[in-house]
Amino acid sequence: MKEIRFLHIADLHLDSPFKGISAIPQNRWKDIRESTFHAFTNIIEYAIASKPDFLLIAGDIYDGENRSLRAQHLFQKGMEALGKENIPVFICYGNHDHLSGSWVRFQLPENVHVFGEEVETKSIMIKGVTVQISGFSYKDRHIREAMHAFYPIANSGDVHIGMLHGSMDGNKEHDVYAPFRKSDLIGKGYHYWALGHIHKRQIVHDDPPIVYPGNIQSRHRNEKGVKGFYEVTLTKDKADLQFIPSSAFIYDEMSVSCKGIMHANELIQHMEQALNSYIALNGNAIVELTLTDISEETAELLQASSKEEWLSLIQESVDMKNAFVIVKELNIKLPKEEWKESTMLMEILNNWEISDWKNVLKDMYQHPKGSRYLPAIDQNFIDNTMREAEHALSKAVTRGE
Repeated sequence: MKEIRFLHIADLHLDSPFKGISAIPQNRWKDIRESTFHAFTNIIEYAIASKPDFLLIAGDIYDGENRSLRAQHLFQKGMEALGKENIPVFICYGNHDHLSGSWVRFQLPENVHVFGEEVETKSIMIKGVTVQISGFSYKDRHIREAMHAFYPIANSGDVHIGMLHGSMDGNKEHDVYAPFRKSDLIGKGYHYWALGHIHKRQIVHDDPPIVYPGNIQSRHRNEKGVKGFYEVTLTKDKADLQFIPSSAFIYDEMSVSCKGIMHANELIQHMEQALNSYIALNGNAIVELTLTDISEETAELLQASSKEEWLSLIQESVDMKNAFVIVKELNIKLPKEEWKESTMLMEILNNWEISDWKNVLKDMYQHPKGSRYLPAIDQNFIDNTMREAEHALSKAVTRGE
């Protein structure tokens, strides 16, 4: 079998709204709003330069069922650019851009092949080898049925690829749609499974490869790290997967040691150097910055101004250097000595008897309607409440709140 090379992409979420950007400087908002478009453009440019045999896009091209006009136009132009290079594209729509949505219709170019609401198989001849690609598009947003059951068994002699936008059994990261077990997909005898829906990049199985490429661009703090897609090369004996970054920027966390810091100018310069080093290594980023190794002297320096002032200052300082790194949040990990008020509160709670808890909470438990939904005040209730209180206080102190 000759070498077959393709790109596996999923979860573009073009024109997706971004969450948790209120603390970001206004002059950077446009860059953030445009980032899914930039990531998509990066993919098109890579495909044109590398000329794969075809592209697979496994669902959620758009972020909503009504597909914004601008997002559709950008996607149309991208498909036309691939068409000029004779690069075929196979698309299945997912739960976010299902077929029952309402949108302005675009006629996709002839190089683009779209799967319908029923599982079907499309064939393409690559270097004398027949490649069979099976998949389906979501008719509605909620597909609870195990759609893998409708995929055909692979034909011997052909290369068979499955496209499936869905959830592996037991995965709790996203809503469970088109569920499957790993063994269900292995049993089909396919050479490759191109999955979508889960935004975390992962190789579910090696042989045959069952793969989630993740989404192409981080959109909030729970989608940290580099995002992109896979370039896949299939031969008779093996599959080679190479991850290709596409992100316009990444979300990440970083820590900066404040050891030996005594003055504000030292601290600002230290943070600038750390952020510039990060950009040189990782590229554009939105980061949550945590200050560690804080002595009592440094703690006094930090507490002389509010956390919001420090955050605004470092944002302004970095922006003046024209580096695309945005400090979204500043966490200050104070030394244990600064925990004394929290420690005192926890000690008081630890000394309470059940009668004390009942006395403090009596107004809630005597409410004629709400009391029926409250758990009994027993040792289990107290233990759970203490754990939650300790976690909340620890988080507040760590972040300097």
